[in-house]
Amino acid sequence: MNRLHIIILGACNSGKSSLVNMLTDQSTSLVADTPGTTTDPVRRNMELPEAGPCVFIDTAGFDDDTELGRQRISLTLKALDEADIALLLVGENMGEEAHWQEILKQRGIPYAEIANKADLNRTVPDNAISISSIRDRAKNRTILIEAILRILPSDFGTRSITGGMAKEGDTVVLVMPQDDSAPKGRLILPQVQTIRELLDLKAIPVCTVPEKLQDTLSTLNSAPSLIITDSQAFANVYPLVPEGTMLTSFSVLMAAHKGDIRFFAESAQTISKLTESSHVLIAEACTHAPQSEDIGRAKIPALLRKRIGQGLRIDHVSGRDFPDNLTGYDLVIHCGGCMFNRQYLLSRVARAKAQGVPMTNYGITIAHLTGALSKVTLPEK
Repeated sequence: MNRLHIIILGACNSGKSSLVNMLTDQSTSLVADTPGTTTDPVRRNMELPEAGPCVFIDTAGFDDDTELGRQRISLTLKALDEADIALLLVGENMGEEAHWQEILKQRGIPYAEIANKADLNRTVPDNAISISSIRDRAKNRTILIEAILRILPSDFGTRSITGGMAKEGDTVVLVMPQDDSAPKGRLILPQVQTIRELLDLKAIPVCTVPEKLQDTLSTLNSAPSLIITDSQAFANVYPLVPEGTMLTSFSVLMAAHKGDIRFFAESAQTISKLTESSHVLIAEACTHAPQSEDIGRAKIPALLRKRIGQGLRIDHVSGRDFPDNLTGYDLVIHCGGCMFNRQYLLSRVARAKAQGVPMTNYGITIAHLTGALSKVTLPEK
């Protein structure tokens, strides 16, 4: 699920952490009178009425002018990459707050101005919502949630994973390898999310493994409308796809759900132009111990070097480690981004576009390298 990411911005001791504690109804952030109590951005998960699952990002005070403070502010700026909306805490005098208003406007991040500590009878700037995070907490929490809902993007949470490729009554076959790279005793998140959406659509999901796909198809009264496969199984799956059946992968669906699928498809053509002197960056959202069959660390590099040559240089990054400067790379290959929110993945896409660096994703890359890309259907929305 694409959790709503809400970043909390403000000067030191403006009440950011106490605001987060009030919203989550827990002491999740450390509160103290000492400036600089919050250092790195602190993330807290919770459910908000009507908004659903949310991530609150508590940040360091932006008026700390020490060297360490400037480093903390740089981390806040990076945290903005994943922010869907912002709560900007304002004081009586709009100093640094005005600068951050401009940053939010430039990035297109909707925000609400919040004047915390109303119990101190401070002057409230125009357009600011006055609250107290320590008195009448239930009432002020309701006021704050209403403010969040007012600035929530109208299309948030409405994007479909299958992108209109499935509808009520359609039979959809899901091909899910259960090899050493699959988590023991559970399915990976994109598979779970896709199955849930198909059930919500009242479609008919049929799950199988690659080696049983032909048997599965033979048991159906008619060809399925759609086959969704793990990208690693493209080479084995696409020769078995019946005429008139659409083919896609979980990674492709995630790329469209979270990123810019058309840009990814166009960028995949760069693979044919790579040489042994080229430099490729492979980025994955997960931070896990690599396995022998790991798709990003083993399988994609092996496919690329088989096609291009063993001299191809490949770097790997994971989690939030992603270079600011991409110009040294000829291509970026990103995972589906199921562990990131859409805003964060799009910020990486925007960085690649701004620097003129092609960027594609795991599923599109494997489809291109296995000759299946022309047979893959890309979601329209």
